[in-house]
Amino acid sequence: MRVTVEVPATAANLGPGFDAFGLALDHCNEMTADTDRPPSLTWEGEGADELPTDGTDMVSETIRSVAASMGLEAPAVALHGRNRIPLARGLGSSSAAVVAGVAIASRLLDLGIDRDPVSMLAIAAGIEGHPDNAAPAIHGGMTIATGEGDVHQVAVHEGVHPLVLVPDVTLPTAAARAALPDTVPFADAVFNATHAALVVEALARDPALLPTALADRLHEGVRLAMVPDVADVADELRRLGVALCVSGAGPTLLAFQLEGGPDVQATARAVAPTWRVWPLRVRPHGFTVRVTE
Repeated sequence: MRVTVEVPATAANLGPGFDAFGLALDHCNEMTADTDRPPSLTWEGEGADELPTDGTDMVSETIRSVAASMGLEAPAVALHGRNRIPLARGLGSSSAAVVAGVAIASRLLDLGIDRDPVSMLAIAAGIEGHPDNAAPAIHGGMTIATGEGDVHQVAVHEGVHPLVLVPDVTLPTAAARAALPDTVPFADAVFNATHAALVVEALARDPALLPTALADRLHEGVRLAMVPDVADVADELRRLGVALCVSGAGPTLLAFQLEGGPDVQATARAVAPTWRVWPLRVRPHGFTVRVTE
């Protein structure tokens, strides 16, 4: 049996929606598990020279974790990853690995988990620690995930055109999260609550609101301070009228091409010529599974 799982990149937070909002992007990793070949683990694409091949990667560990939770042995398989999502850039590479691992374990062990989004999210978020990337990777589109495990999917306006601006530097999520303060001023909490509501309105009905809606006072300033060159680019792009936010923990920036606004791709290449700039589409659905007997 061969099982191939495709999982999209995701941008979490979307400015003020810290640990709650996420957006699925049509830029996907593929993980294939083959039970008819000798056990092995190989990679191509993003991170191919960095990822472990001894079974300590997140996909393999997730497969073993799911099997163990069911009292079962993890299947012996040949795993091959085709990665398009950059590592440690704030585009959900860890969530993509976990979701792929849960789906592979589900199919190979005939658990049915991959056909149940509620179970998928509970397991994936339990492994990774928070649901903001896992939710859009599973459901697609824009998602609002609560700490209680509920997910609401928002239909995204056809005029929403995202781009990811990927710098050369990395920023591990754990380090970016550890830098956040334990408490925030009441005024900042109110600011984020109101702007988070605007993000939903902007993405669902009125993209012209995005330059205002994406403002944040809880996490982006702290994270951008860790990568000052990225902060300088973000400041300059905003000065030039680009609607943007930090993607997840960063350092990637998520920007939006707006009708009547500056050409984001050309502007970003002029301001940050060494960065990768990818115009993408919102992916309306999450992960997919293909099985060949």
